[in-house]
Amino acid sequence: MADILTLVFKTFMSQTVLKKDLTVSPPPTTTYSSLVVGDHSVSRSVLLLAAVTAASQRGMKVMFFTQTQIQSLPASLQKCVPNLSPQSLKKIKFSYPKTVEELLQQMASLHESINTSPTPPSLIIVDRLEGFLCGPRDCSHSGVHPGEQSSIAHLSALLFDTAAFLTQVLEQRSSSLGPCRIIASFQSEVDTGQGGGEPYATDPILDSLVRYFQVRCTLEQDRGYEAVAAGLQQVWHIYLSGRGITEVSCTKDCEDRAGVGQEWQLLIFPNGLMEFKLV
Repeated sequence: MADILTLVFKTFMSQTVLKKDLTVSPPPTTTYSSLVVGDHSVSRSVLLLAAVTAASQRGMKVMFFTQTQIQSLPASLQKCVPNLSPQSLKKIKFSYPKTVEELLQQMASLHESINTSPTPPSLIIVDRLEGFLCGPRDCSHSGVHPGEQSSIAHLSALLFDTAAFLTQVLEQRSSSLGPCRIIASFQSEVDTGQGGGEPYATDPILDSLVRYFQVRCTLEQDRGYEAVAAGLQQVWHIYLSGRGITEVSCTKDCEDRAGVGQEWQLLIFPNGLMEFKLV
């Protein structure tokens, strides 16, 4: 299910530990999606790694929506992918809508782009959904306002309808790049606590979003002394959960267990290098 994210974690897996026999599950026949929840700077790095990995390793065209201009790849990502070819970067198209209305309009235009593009996008990324859905105020208010609920429903419906449409086009053109995947990020103002991504408090907007996404990728920072002792700048726990999760290292004992989570660690070194480790 979370094949692109799992591919990222495997590709940039720590070389200091013995790599386990990880395989990325083959794409299912339906469109699928992941929501990355946590610190926006770390989640953006994960999204950019996903875009670069999809483009360079799978030859996928990527549509990357974000409100913040990206002038160049972050130094941390350049360290992870020092030999990225310009041809791979050309497969990633960045778009900068400022409002949810602009995002909806640009998303809808992807239906029309197939007439001018031989290969439509097979990965859609939306950076920081809270910037489109919450506006300038705090997202931690109680309840979801009718306008916000409408925006969540409208954006989610259009996002998944677009992905389903592009999947159909990819299949009609006998492309091996389908189905069209979706990865988005969201940073909640509510304390998400610890322990496998289970929140202490609920965020009504996040609660509404996760109903649409099949996989939740939760980022939680480890502030323990082990990170400092190991000479690391930051350590983040990554929890994969949700109804669409597929165990890439599944054993016979868990073959029939739906929604089983996976845990990884993201190690960020002082020089900006990022590595992932399976827990």
